Formats: sequence, C-alpha cells, structure tokens
Amino acid sequence: MTIEETLASLVDRFNRKAEQNPALAEELDGVARTIRVRLTDGSSYAVDLAEGRLRNLRTAENGTSDLTITTDTATFHALVAKEIGPMKAIVTRKLKIEGSLEDQLRFRKLL
Repeated sequence: MTIEETLASLVDRFNRKAEQNPALAEELDGVARTIRVRLTDGSSYAVDLAEGRLRNLRTAENGTSDLTITTDTATFHALVAKEIGPMKAIVTRKLKIEGSLEDQLRFRKLL
C-alpha cells in the first residue's frame, strides 16, 4: 500500500470512529488543527482536523501546522498497523511529534 493510500485509509478510519463515538466527537468539538506528517525518506502531507473530522488530505512540503509528526515511511506504516506503539517509537527516536502537549496526546486517537 502506498503512503497516500495508507494516509487516506487512516483518515477514513478516524472519521468512521468519530461518527460512532459520541465522546470523541464531544472532545473534538471546536478543535481546528492542521496536522503535518513529514516523512524523512519521502514527502510531507497535511490534513485538517475540523468539526470532529479529518479533511483535505494533501501533499504539503511547506506551510504551517499545529502538530507535526516526523518519522520514516516504515515506522509510519508500523504505527498505523499497530505493530509499534507511539511511545515506543518516540523512545527509540523513530518518531518525533511537535506541537502543544494537548495536541500530542490527541495524536494517539488519530491512529
């Protein structure tokens, strides 16, 4: 699966989860963020979180973001497949997350 397909699948999975989970929808109510995924061995992508949904997935080499996730393609695929947890990836320096602490904690819900 390409990284674009993986990202699109992740966006779809998150949006379905948000539709089915009223507590998550309530938590994200009023939250608007731009999330960037920067792959150290590839491209960068961005997606907007608004109205409790991820929208507008795009290639984004430049621009600002509220949360930046930096990793390599293999680690990203492993995170999405739940073969490695975010904390283990951070501790082993395979994953870096930049943003407010609140947004960093929210990242776990995206996977």
